[in-house]
Amino acid sequence: MLLKDAVRTATNQVSSAAHSLSVAVRDRELPLHRRLESFSELIESEVGDTWMRRSKALARDFDLTDTYLKFEGDNPTGTQKDRIAFAQAEEALRREATAVTLATCGNYGVAVALACKLAALQCEVFLPAGYHSERVTQMLDLGATLHRPPGSYEDAVLASRLAASQNGWYDANPGGQNTELQLTAYAPMGREIVSDAPSPPVAIGIPVSNGTLLAGIHRGMAGTADCQLLAGSSVRKNPIVVSFQRGLTTCVDLDPARIRETGTNEPLINWHSFDGQEALDAIYASRGAAYAASDAELRKMASYLKERESLYVLPAATAGLVALIKANEAGLLPAGPRVAVITAKR
Repeated sequence: MLLKDAVRTATNQVSSAAHSLSVAVRDRELPLHRRLESFSELIESEVGDTWMRRSKALARDFDLTDTYLKFEGDNPTGTQKDRIAFAQAEEALRREATAVTLATCGNYGVAVALACKLAALQCEVFLPAGYHSERVTQMLDLGATLHRPPGSYEDAVLASRLAASQNGWYDANPGGQNTELQLTAYAPMGREIVSDAPSPPVAIGIPVSNGTLLAGIHRGMAGTADCQLLAGSSVRKNPIVVSFQRGLTTCVDLDPARIRETGTNEPLINWHSFDGQEALDAIYASRGAAYAASDAELRKMASYLKERESLYVLPAATAGLVALIKANEAGLLPAGPRVAVITAKR
């Protein structure tokens, strides 16, 4: 299967100032606290604080007034994954690990590979054998070692975790002990949205896969009243959306045999969402909702953003915007600023 979670326009590069900080991070002769200080400064300069702007086109074409696009493609590797990847590399440094392992279908692997390169950590990437991501070359160019276990993404996570246990590698996979760290890494996005909006937003549309991003944004917005979180994902292929639409308060796994990945929907789908319960809880707590989007809807929205907003984004990255539009069409959005998180450039 040729997957399309390939951010072709990302340079996977950072500024010269960040490279200078990386020299200190990589110097094992320096005290650990000095190396960590330099890496923290590097993260501050390169990751997050992405731009947000009002869309006049959405108001004209979809009657979606006072709507803002939060563009995570502004991160070094072109996706929101940099936020958690650099946080994981920082934690690996803190624990004095020498290698980091993770499972990926593409984007997260490149993000962790870049963070590890800047931190002088070996990166061990597990990509399912049947998947052929266009980002493999980028991971290898960044110095990652590639492993190709059989099975699904969830199987690759298990293989990566086993390898971490056997080899003493730092485990940067989602869920489990990493949930708290990754939610904390995504929380600043919620604060950025509140800070950049002209007044507290009333709704935020967010693509969901494992659910970590939505749950992290909810954490960052603690204390912001009356903001609905709207999850968007693929039709009948994401446990968070399926559970919400069934009226369940527990995030239930799907049948792996019924999951069919395509080049469009792959970044969104899972039979098990590792942080799905946290995301489902956040949707209910915010009086939000969850919406499914077809591959055709995702592709059309990506084409629309290219034509009307001059944004080149992955179709799957528009799932939150599709959710926002569907909620608006149903008359469920109150007046006030609305935000769609666009998670990746193309």
